[in-house]
Amino acid sequence: MNKDLEEVLVVDRSLVERIGMFQGLTLDTDKYLPELLNPRNYRFVPRHKAEQDESLKQLIPYFLICHQDKIWCYVRGKKSGEERLVAKASMGIGGHINHEDLDLLETDIYGRAAIRELEEEVSVPRGYTHKVVALLNDDLTPVGRVHLGVIHILRAPSAEVSKREGVITESGFKTLPELKGMFDRMETWSQICLDQIDALLARG
Repeated sequence: MNKDLEEVLVVDRSLVERIGMFQGLTLDTDKYLPELLNPRNYRFVPRHKAEQDESLKQLIPYFLICHQDKIWCYVRGKKSGEERLVAKASMGIGGHINHEDLDLLETDIYGRAAIRELEEEVSVPRGYTHKVVALLNDDLTPVGRVHLGVIHILRAPSAEVSKREGVITESGFKTLPELKGMFDRMETWSQICLDQIDALLARG
């Protein structure tokens, strides 16, 4: 989608501050999600505006795809929609919730949009399960200051996970020791998740 025309779902930073601003991860999803996903509290704005306006937080589903004791990982290629993350390794699959998602199912815009985004980027074998386990906020980086992550643990029934997007490179399942060896190459969100991966996996 043309970023100049794309409209993305945002909430006001002041809403997050009212509920309780945090840095890094919070596992208290029940405290935040009912407010963040209340239609009265979100709206859609042009993506180019949202990327520059730190009074807004773009809500981003971020799936960690797991099979047995491994997590799927990839590197963002040069044509990635988020230029600031190009060449970074990532454990998370996800993206923006667009205005077009309103046409899917108005009672669960987030849930349907999250699965749409997942299945646009990767092919996951049928029978997978997923669960929201945390929220992620990183106000220490320019990218993080305008985004708010919703972390999902996805359990795949087999290792037959493959990319659908050309911008995904060097993809495959890796063990936790292998991922920790890549820590310095990772985007900040993946680093934050990896630092608390035991707690995330225990919830998912």
